[in-house]
Amino acid sequence: MNRLAIYCGSATPADPRYMELAREVGRTLAERGIGVVYGGGRLGLMGAVASSALAAGGEVIGVIPDALAGSEVANTDCTELYTVSGMHERKQRFTDLSDGFITIPGGVGTMDELWEAMSWAQLGYHSKPVGLLNAFGFYDDLIAFNRRMAEVGFVRPAHQTILIADEALPSLLTKMESYQPHTPIFSMKADDL
Repeated sequence: MNRLAIYCGSATPADPRYMELAREVGRTLAERGIGVVYGGGRLGLMGAVASSALAAGGEVIGVIPDALAGSEVANTDCTELYTVSGMHERKQRFTDLSDGFITIPGGVGTMDELWEAMSWAQLGYHSKPVGLLNAFGFYDDLIAFNRRMAEVGFVRPAHQTILIADEALPSLLTKMESYQPHTPIFSMKADDL
């Protein structure tokens, strides 16, 4: 994995563990020679991932919608900064530029990015690993909900391993590196659906 898209919040939570986690993610990826593709902002967890990756000598590619770039939240320190027309183009660029995805804590926008990465993998728009860093148990309920969707039958057996979750970044990266792509819906026959 040469580059990973990092999905996370642009907010700064009161609990300092979240900002430290973001800094650890950026630093660790840079130290491993893995470039960061992210939302292009300088605030919150997003900014912490980028600044720590840059400080550790890593590559950081930001992708920010023009509406946000004009509001002084764009991180102009990025190795490269792409300004795009909107969120759809932003997520497509994340997919095009990265070899996989890691979601760390965040809010609604972060969830949108995670679920779209999973949906696109399920369909067959990409075959890249989708990682979820469940630090501090932040995503326990989401992991349980994903399991519930599978139990009820809304996630096919072939797609139940798309989401790769772990509580620690090193072991998450190891799991992602050994990810074996599944059979996408686009390649399935009607009887398999």
